[in-house]
Amino acid sequence: MEIQKIVDKWISQFEEGYWPPLSMFAALVEEVGELGREINHLERYKKKIAKKRTNLGLELADIIFGVACIANYYKIDLEKAFHKVIEKYTSRDFHRWTLKKVLK
Repeated sequence: MEIQKIVDKWISQFEEGYWPPLSMFAALVEEVGELGREINHLERYKKKIAKKRTNLGLELADIIFGVACIANYYKIDLEKAFHKVIEKYTSRDFHRWTLKKVLK
């Protein structure tokens, strides 16, 4: 996956390299919390205390970065894993949803 290569190139420029797995996971959970806070703010359920501008795209990208770090550490090809998960959802959940009708 191209994102994984970009992340690895960026991380590799530092002597410290990747954090330990549990630290990366904790950082990822923190980013997911920030995403939740942004969505709560956008949907007007709970206003943010900080006056920072909301950027949902950056919060999602932070999560992708964290996932890519963990995948790289464990040498997981996320693109292959993603295709397998789509196959899983297709075989397991296909009949749970109503297909859109395609007009000819």
